[in-house]
Amino acid sequence: MARTQREISVAEFFAKNRHLLGYDNASKALLTAVREAVDNALDACEEGGILPDIDVELSLSRQGSRPEGNGTDEGKNGKAASKRRSPAGVLDRYRLVVTDNGPGIVRAQISRIFGKLLYGSKFHRLRMSRGQQGIGISAAALYGQLTTGKPIRIVSRPKARGPAHLFELQIDTRRNEPQIVREADVDEFPHATGTRIELELEGRFAGGNKGIFEYLRQTALANPHAQIRFTAPGGKLPHVFARAVHEVPIQPREIQPHPYGVELGTLIKLLGATKARRVSAFLKEEFCRVTDRVAASILKEAGLPKQISPKKVVRGEAEKLHTAMNTVRIMAPPTDCLAPIGEEAMVEGLKKEVDAAFYTSITRSPAVYRGHPFQIEVALAYGEPLPGDQPARCFRFANRVPLLYQGGGCAITKAVNSTSWRKYDIQQPRGGTPVGPLAIYVHMASVWVPFTSESKEAIASYDEIIKEIRLGLQECGRRVGVHIRKHKRIAEAQRKADYITRYLPAIAEALRDILDLDEQETEQVATILADTLRRSRNF
Repeated sequence: MARTQREISVAEFFAKNRHLLGYDNASKALLTAVREAVDNALDACEEGGILPDIDVELSLSRQGSRPEGNGTDEGKNGKAASKRRSPAGVLDRYRLVVTDNGPGIVRAQISRIFGKLLYGSKFHRLRMSRGQQGIGISAAALYGQLTTGKPIRIVSRPKARGPAHLFELQIDTRRNEPQIVREADVDEFPHATGTRIELELEGRFAGGNKGIFEYLRQTALANPHAQIRFTAPGGKLPHVFARAVHEVPIQPREIQPHPYGVELGTLIKLLGATKARRVSAFLKEEFCRVTDRVAASILKEAGLPKQISPKKVVRGEAEKLHTAMNTVRIMAPPTDCLAPIGEEAMVEGLKKEVDAAFYTSITRSPAVYRGHPFQIEVALAYGEPLPGDQPARCFRFANRVPLLYQGGGCAITKAVNSTSWRKYDIQQPRGGTPVGPLAIYVHMASVWVPFTSESKEAIASYDEIIKEIRLGLQECGRRVGVHIRKHKRIAEAQRKADYITRYLPAIAEALRDILDLDEQETEQVATILADTLRRSRNF
């Protein structure tokens, strides 16, 4: 038994458990690959202070076998979408190309970023970003390698006057290391700087509310500063999601962990790795919002001397220190590590993609869960031409990324369904989604979004998060309620005015008979009555 045991790498683990990363069916796998590439492009452009200009091209490189008589379904935007998997089990094979105008990647980092799982700069820093774990794009390369056997191709130009670096990579799953198949410098690249990835993978191009077109449409909603062009399989001209905002979002700053968010094991690890000579200095250097006064209060509560060295803190003392850190009152974490979309930008994004009569939005004040700062933003669109007899459409976002799957297990859905929409004159089945001409837009910005799985498709239901979402929904709901009641009053006044107008000639004739008026006086009375009615309606 001992001879059969061996260590496995993270790449080998995810190669056998790719469903954990969102590659559990053909259509979702294709969407996940597109999402990871686009998210990386947006992050790179924003960090470089560049307005994103992203091209997404998807083409059919090999058509899978199908039962006789089956063709293709029409997907979103009129593009062809592959039908169900054939009995032979042969899927369509697609070529995905994503090009951005970001700052590019230096040669030494290209192979590791795309050919090594859990390699990146985002996991160890506390600031808002789309990626968190360093798995996304390398997992897409791994999926393409598993399904087609072909390497991922990367072309990146980090300097405007320099050459672009071309790499073709595969992943050694046993060692979680990149294997360079080809490396060269090329001169042709469509932008001064930027990156292009080319990937071939099996999948299914589908339309509907969980397809690639819908993902890109919602990405444009949450990123109105980006311009995205999408060329679907069989499409001759790209669909352009135009830029609505011409300013790059302010880049969030990195912060240190907050004392309320650290766990005991992490604290012991930090104590052993710090270069500080005293625990008081360690607390100030390794955590945010810890001043000399706060550090002294923590040490006093823990019963530790001020001069003690972090290296000499034993486990029992570390546990007392951990308890004291969560007992002493400490200011909430700073919020300059977040970059919310903003109320105006949210409304502009909604107007660009959702037609409605009324729009409203709110950006909540920052809050904290487990020591991590987060901010909730809510926007609502109400009125025609949105359908009035269907459940409201809910757009879920985390760090500007659309969440299309696992809606039932998401904190956003739970907050929407637990809000009492009837207070705002919106129909709602008991404990369900509101019904009416309504679109709901909820965005969570955080340094660490608590996703329910590695595929990043739903937000965990922390009480603090659900509370903030519900408060944002209630504030926007009140505004929609005011709008609905105002239009109900206008409609009721119009109904009464129409009713009275119908009988104005009869009233004028009755006054003529009672007061013995001539024709000219009768017309004057009718005119006065009509003017009085018009003024009352305007009032």
